[in-house]
Amino acid sequence: MPVIISTIRSLVVVFLILSFYDSMAQTTPPNIVLIITDDQGYGDLGYNGNPHVKTPVLDNFARESVRFNQFYVSPVCAPTRSSLMTGRFSLRTGVSDTYNGGAMMSTDEVTIAEMLKEANYATGVFGKWHLGDSYPSRPNDQGFDRSVIHLSGGMGQVGDFTTWFEGDSSYFDPVLWEDGERKSFEGYCSDIFTNEALSFIEDQSRNPFFCYLSFNAPHTPLQVPSEYYDMYKDIDPASGFDGDDRPFPEMTEKDKEDARKVYAMVSNIDDNVGRVLAKLEELGLKENTMVVFMTDNGPQQRRYVAGMRGRKGFVYRGGTRVPFYVRYPSRVSGNRDIEALSAHIDVLPTLAEICRTPTPDTKIDGRSLVPILLNQNEEWPTRTLFHYWTRRYPEKYGNMAVQRDQYKLVGFTDYQASVDDFELFDLSSDPYEQNNIVTEKPELASQLKDEMDRIYGELILSPHLVDAPRIIVGSEHENPTFLNRNDAAGERGIWAQEEKYGFWRVQIASGKYDIRFKFIEEVSPGGQMFLEAGTSVTSLKISQSTDMIEMPGVQLPEIQCDLTPFYMVDGRRIMPFWVEMERVD
Repeated sequence: MPVIISTIRSLVVVFLILSFYDSMAQTTPPNIVLIITDDQGYGDLGYNGNPHVKTPVLDNFARESVRFNQFYVSPVCAPTRSSLMTGRFSLRTGVSDTYNGGAMMSTDEVTIAEMLKEANYATGVFGKWHLGDSYPSRPNDQGFDRSVIHLSGGMGQVGDFTTWFEGDSSYFDPVLWEDGERKSFEGYCSDIFTNEALSFIEDQSRNPFFCYLSFNAPHTPLQVPSEYYDMYKDIDPASGFDGDDRPFPEMTEKDKEDARKVYAMVSNIDDNVGRVLAKLEELGLKENTMVVFMTDNGPQQRRYVAGMRGRKGFVYRGGTRVPFYVRYPSRVSGNRDIEALSAHIDVLPTLAEICRTPTPDTKIDGRSLVPILLNQNEEWPTRTLFHYWTRRYPEKYGNMAVQRDQYKLVGFTDYQASVDDFELFDLSSDPYEQNNIVTEKPELASQLKDEMDRIYGELILSPHLVDAPRIIVGSEHENPTFLNRNDAAGERGIWAQEEKYGFWRVQIASGKYDIRFKFIEEVSPGGQMFLEAGTSVTSLKISQSTDMIEMPGVQLPEIQCDLTPFYMVDGRRIMPFWVEMERVD
């Protein structure tokens, strides 16, 4: 009997100890490290069957993690990032495009960072933001304590005017934006962003933190240190798939060379992710840190994408299905595959539940993944996901899809289309979207088309889309304000053209401004510089060739308007490359 009693006492003690540590795990807020890459497709990982790309860190991370195998994002980057940050379909947030002024998220949106700050988290973003480059849309205006980012959709792109003129070296020794101020850095961009993330993690190691490491690689321009490119310079990215019955895209020689560079950039990312995971272990943070790895859309170029149809920009799975891996050792058992239909809109509600903080008081389109992360065997309810992609705003039935469970309806047609003009796929038996069954299941197709109509009709009337966000000029929070081409509206496709009609939606504080207009090329003399700010029009005659026109001491009223600058000469109307407005009174 004494032996039995002693054994029972020992078991009770063990139970109490385990209960204590379980309670501690439940009450200690987890750190969050959210890692996202840019234009890295589902097939750009060794774990997903690519025989060429070398990703040992991410492959091992995938094996340790909960793997969501039916995880979807938007077909392009800014919409994905707005949904990720808010838990809402991107059109609700005011984000409809990657440029054309459609990549500014409304300041009324509540981000993951703002939500977690309410729970006393330190917040930092490092890399790509792409949700607005001027007040009040910058990351520091949207809940981030610390930010080191590039502008617009990518380094070396027109909106990122601090790297655009560097051309083929824009990813090296760049000028970036640290907490809203320009600063020069040394090194390769992905290494720099990782360095800054590591410093943030070290500084906040005694506090709960949210680290958003948002690599701009492997987005174009495809630039990478030579030691990584040398790992792939002699491979044939189209080889090694003999006997594989999955569809494989035809690759041109340019596609193959692009793939070599992309794989090199991904290997560099793999090393940098390894540095982050090692730092968490070194600081004793591994067990209580949720690390998420994902990508923002499919690959931009043709290459291996695990047999899926389409790539970036397409609503087929090759454009929208991405890897999504979650590791949280203290609470989540790893090395599991989850087949539940899930998406970028689920990240915010998942983090809200795991960090025990209320979700924002607005319509959240996503749902928490915590029940299936914790393996609670709860039934995952039927849901419908909506995908679209066309420039500027969604075009009805043009590159548009809805998915309900395993069935997916795809429209590549026009507004007058009947249901027979659509494609219907059963992804459970046709994961590569090769067999259109719309004529076999007309009733189901009609139901899904009605659902597409309902969602589309609701989203295009979203208040933040109808009344698009404005840049606030002359604020104490940002002075001077730079207006770049990524945030310019007007004609479709504003990029590096000279003769293009463009404007910025702004809210101007009354005052006197020194204004500078930068042009890509020198403009000819004898013309006139115009600045239209609603009903206030200012002009200046120019007598010499220049690529920089200055208008000092311009008095502007308090006004919400479309700010439209242009230079008129010899019948040509030339749009500035960027505009700087500094309030001086």
